[in-house]
Amino acid sequence: MTVADPESESLNDLLGESGLETLDNSQIAEFEMYLELILKWNSRFNLTAIRDREGILRRHFVECTACARFLPSGVRTLLDFGSGAGFPGIPIAICRPEIKVTLAESQAKKAGFLHEVVRTLGVDAKVFVGRAESIGSCFDCVTLRAVDQMSNAVAAAIPLVASGGALVAMTTEGSLAQIMGKAGESVHWGVPRQIAGSSQGVLLSGFRETVPRGTVLPNVPRGT
Repeated sequence: MTVADPESESLNDLLGESGLETLDNSQIAEFEMYLELILKWNSRFNLTAIRDREGILRRHFVECTACARFLPSGVRTLLDFGSGAGFPGIPIAICRPEIKVTLAESQAKKAGFLHEVVRTLGVDAKVFVGRAESIGSCFDCVTLRAVDQMSNAVAAAIPLVASGGALVAMTTEGSLAQIMGKAGESVHWGVPRQIAGSSQGVLLSGFRETVPRGTVLPNVPRGT
């Protein structure tokens, strides 16, 4: 097991700096196990370009925890579209245990990693091996982060969102217009907000189709 630098900041330190609620001891333990698995598997094949402990905590764990905190309280089922190394699906499963998470990943090696994470952590999540578009189910919420051709992926994800359900994309400001354009009028978008803990990332969320007039979309917690 990798030994953390005693002078490095903990995940709760970083969450506090970003203005986010800290995690309890059991959640921190799950994130530590997750981190160790990422570092171990990253030495064999490319799970994430960020390979150091501090970078994974700051770029992946804090941002994905912010996303988990943001999700509406009524979400019970969630699809992580193109999950990759499990972002943001695994942090959501840790932070929001009431949500049943499905991790969709088409690459066999990454899917194998996700199976190992779910087994080791014991979180309420399952892995769908294949393209998310072929899953044949709808979910209360669909999330996307760092997927190829984000605007096309968002368009492909819309049919997987239940009527009135939420679509959440972790992206950048430069991609917003293209994403919204691809989605057309089938999604009622909220105001994009900076992701807590991120200097460039924004979280774009919307509801599919049946949104009662006057519904107010939730905002992403800011780091300030």
